[in-house]
Amino acid sequence: MEKRIHNFNAGPAALPMEVLEEVQKDLINYKGKGLSVLEMSHRSKEYDAILKEAEKNMKELLGIPDNYTVMFLQGGATLQFAAVALNLLPEGKSADYINTGVWATKAIEEAQKLGKTLKVIASSEDKEFTYIPKEFKISPDAAYLHITANNTIRGTEWQSFPETGKVDLVCDMSSDFCSRPVDVKKFALIYAGAQKNVGPAGATVVIIRNDLLERSPKNIPTMCNYKIMAKEPSLYNTPPCFTIYVIGLVLKWLKKIGGLSKMQEINVTKAKVLYNRLDKNDFYRGTVQKDSRSLMNIPFRLKTEELEAKFLEEAKALNMIGLKGHRSVGGIRASLYNAVPMDSVKALVAFMDDFEKKNS
Repeated sequence: MEKRIHNFNAGPAALPMEVLEEVQKDLINYKGKGLSVLEMSHRSKEYDAILKEAEKNMKELLGIPDNYTVMFLQGGATLQFAAVALNLLPEGKSADYINTGVWATKAIEEAQKLGKTLKVIASSEDKEFTYIPKEFKISPDAAYLHITANNTIRGTEWQSFPETGKVDLVCDMSSDFCSRPVDVKKFALIYAGAQKNVGPAGATVVIIRNDLLERSPKNIPTMCNYKIMAKEPSLYNTPPCFTIYVIGLVLKWLKKIGGLSKMQEINVTKAKVLYNRLDKNDFYRGTVQKDSRSLMNIPFRLKTEELEAKFLEEAKALNMIGLKGHRSVGGIRASLYNAVPMDSVKALVAFMDDFEKKNS
């Protein structure tokens, strides 16, 4: 096997090596059919089998009940910011949102652009989005409560999800989807871009409780209409066939390693190695309150921006990429998604030790 670099990109992110090898094997001649998945009709029996297996494995991994529909859609989680409000927030009703960072802010802004009424019932903006709010009151008549499970840029993550009673819970789960088990029954709708933990860019997973489909108005754009999209799940128009094929392989890999409980165990162990290094002394400074730390995205700072630039340059020379913090916040960020191996985390920590010795 060719030597691989240490990939800490925030997305598109690392994919399992065995998945990439199977993709390589199938790329030109899929299972001896004489064509690539890239060339395959989405109406063919071969592709229908790929799609159905991906749906089946998704339901098994997450324990999705029968009264939910799984869809692989296009437009990224960003399109879902508007789709959620278009489908689930009728005139005369209001929805609750909790703002925990850039993507939660964008979800709020997209709903507001549509003229929808909403209430931000909690925000961590007062401390630069370094924590997950714990005190908030859900409006009993809210159409839904919208949260962002993991905040890729700021590195915060809901450790447990809020109890919402009769109010429907909607969750953007893009950057920690399939990194840990979740009780799908707690959610009315989950959506997640694939490119963090379950595949390459190009598809967004939407898991919706079926009774919500009746809320979709007839006068909204077809590609945003959940009821229409669910009638022929993932097949209303030409889907992102190749992305869904790779998602299917990643889901099989997740089942093979022991499912989401095992994946969570691995992710906790990886994150602990890096957080222990951050907490060792004050040469590196974590930016997130400890009870809100993400297992997926770990941001930190050094004492000066010049030192950070040097850190990034030397890390790159050692084949470590994707460590530059988001342009909106700066600093360093290591994304430890499912397919990032422990060897990469240990290599990063070893480099951090060496860098500190040379620059103290």
